[in-house]
Amino acid sequence: MSVEALTHDEDTAAGPAAASSPQAAGTPEAPEVAEPTAAPESSDSATADAPKPASESTEETPAVESPKPKRGRPKAAASTAKKTRTVELTLTVTGTADGEWQAELKNGAKWVAKGLAVPAAAVSRAAKELHDDLSGPIDEVINAAREAQAAKVAQLEAELEAAKAALAELDN
Repeated sequence: MSVEALTHDEDTAAGPAAASSPQAAGTPEAPEVAEPTAAPESSDSATADAPKPASESTEETPAVESPKPKRGRPKAAASTAKKTRTVELTLTVTGTADGEWQAELKNGAKWVAKGLAVPAAAVSRAAKELHDDLSGPIDEVINAAREAQAAKVAQLEAELEAAKAALAELDN
């Protein structure tokens, strides 16, 4: 409470309380529930004309400052967000150590596509377009598959050379 609220005279304190009461305004409203610390209000003329002790005026000042309770049911807080229709699409991309990739697409609970073969390069490009956190792990898997395939090619080339050499010996 401020010093000014405590030091003004009793007539000034009674004036705003009488003017803000629902009976003084002449509007029919639901009766307000008095706070346990405040004294019950009497008729219009008694409230406006009767001087109040200093202790009562300081106790009722918070009641005057608090907003009146509104009648009826409280309304829900209005949301400022626009309500937009959302679509739930689930795209699942799976890859193997051999570098084979497949994609599946689900719209809600309905499958749109299953088991579609997808090139590794397309998966890498899509991951880079989506987010850097996605492209790093996917590129690691693709590079590991590329190295495994390169090792397999080297092994098969060595077997092919050995087979050619064996064939050349048989022809002689």
